[in-house]
Amino acid sequence: MAETKRERVPDYPEMVKYLTDTFPEVSGKELYEDLFPNNEKAGEHKKNHNYEKPNAVYLYSTPDGRMHRRIMLKDTWAEDYDTFVKGNPMTLCSGLTFRGRTNQMAHAQRMHALIIDLDSVGLREIKNFFHRCDHIKPGEFGSFPHPTYIVASGGGVHIYYVFKEPIDLYPNIKLQAKQLKYNLIYKIWDYKMTTREKDTQYQGIAQGYRMPGSVNSKYGTVIRAFRTGPRVEIEYLNKYVDEKNRVDLLKPFRPTQKSLEQAKHDYPEWYQRRIVNKQKPDHWHIKKDLYNWWIRQVGRVIGGHRYFYFMILAIYASKCDVPFDTLKEDMIKLLPRIQEIEHEGDPFTMQDVKSALEAYDKGFFCFTIDDIEHITAIRIERNRRNGRPQNIHLMGARALQDIKHKVEGTNWRQGNGRKRKCEVVYTYRQEHPEAKKVDCIRDLKLSKPTVYRWWNYVPEPEPGQE
Repeated sequence: MAETKRERVPDYPEMVKYLTDTFPEVSGKELYEDLFPNNEKAGEHKKNHNYEKPNAVYLYSTPDGRMHRRIMLKDTWAEDYDTFVKGNPMTLCSGLTFRGRTNQMAHAQRMHALIIDLDSVGLREIKNFFHRCDHIKPGEFGSFPHPTYIVASGGGVHIYYVFKEPIDLYPNIKLQAKQLKYNLIYKIWDYKMTTREKDTQYQGIAQGYRMPGSVNSKYGTVIRAFRTGPRVEIEYLNKYVDEKNRVDLLKPFRPTQKSLEQAKHDYPEWYQRRIVNKQKPDHWHIKKDLYNWWIRQVGRVIGGHRYFYFMILAIYASKCDVPFDTLKEDMIKLLPRIQEIEHEGDPFTMQDVKSALEAYDKGFFCFTIDDIEHITAIRIERNRRNGRPQNIHLMGARALQDIKHKVEGTNWRQGNGRKRKCEVVYTYRQEHPEAKKVDCIRDLKLSKPTVYRWWNYVPEPEPGQE
């Protein structure tokens, strides 16, 4: 499907002029030489069969619309940049380096930069952003860390925090870095202050971004980069996020709750299978109901989360043993509905579908519910059965409720349990009629998607109150 030019923020050119007048511009070739100074040379890479040294990996499109991966090698980069990146209508690169030839998260070895995408940015928004970087102290409300680079992406900006020394991505560091990035996005993505896009868009640390020097064909503009500040350390970014979301480089692995001797005593079958026999863990098999349920959630998808809805569909297909061809057919059937969703960013194309299909991988089996909620903005209700089957769990719950009703003479359905988020937001609005959405988010500590979803909610009247 061919991309068409579309409207963008009216004063976007003025925003770019502000960056041009304020900061030195750098080429894409220079930016990535600064970002990845330790890429291997072509000869070294051919000799390195064990992929001991990581390299940057980028994607570029060819005239037939297909995307190809290519390793960024030090001695061929200048020529490759002119051949594959400069003027290309679609190129993508993250801030990570990888072992081998693919940019999969499982192969990510070092994080050279943390990059954040901020959509719908004009002159007022970029000025607000830098004012809050430079004039609000870390830890104070509304403060942001100052970036190393700003890239004008065609409709918004990409914010680059380049580290003085690349961070080794041990398993627990990957998780911590993801949480830090989510928290930074939450703070930086401030509707009507730093962006004109309502819906916050969360991205993982391996997300690829359009490369400076390439062309954003949706707007007909060249991607441009500006050096805005020095390199940073992770401790600097830690100052701007909540304590629970900070990265602790001294904790590369999650601490275990049991010693191996305790596990041998408590879980003898597991110990025999995994430690003595060295068997690989088996993945559980899930009914297709989960996959079908997620398909039905298409009506809850909002702009900025379309790709991630398809990505999670691919993960659930893998978990539920749904054949790849069936998954692809279902995505193509869903594509028209996804394309109808209002969004001020890029149009959703078949290329996005192909990209989402790459998540059909057993490596994503442990993708958590919290992660899914963050990137899709779709709330998933939890089932708490304490290990019992659903029918047994419900029988016990109803029996307890009936006993409580008989003993206390009260209706257990009235006024019990945690209030639904829609009711919480509605009650807040009744008590604070002059409050804005940002006040509700701050006071109730709810997520932006939740508040925006239920802001205009009005409960159904009780019988006799119509």
